[in-house]
Amino acid sequence: MARPFKEKHNKIEAGSEEIGIGLLDILFPFLLPIKGINFIAKKLHDTAEEELTDASKIHGELLELQMRYEMEEITEEEYDKKETILLERLEAIRKYKEKK
Repeated sequence: MARPFKEKHNKIEAGSEEIGIGLLDILFPFLLPIKGINFIAKKLHDTAEEELTDASKIHGELLELQMRYEMEEITEEEYDKKETILLERLEAIRKYKEKK
């Protein structure tokens, strides 16, 4: 039995994204660098967003801050000030993720 013809494309897979070489890329090859730059910019944006909204990092900083306070390396005033900043960052991350 004959198999149906399937068109093959050259594709580069990166995570769940794909950069395909299609008919438009063959007809307009000068757009390929723009397509590549757009792909890289999106990846950079996604990586930066993931790093900036990583709550586990802030939780770790809070634990470290608490340990330093308990070991009397910092004063209560310093502890309160830094804790407030970290909790505000956690709240901002939570609000950002709810919006998204």
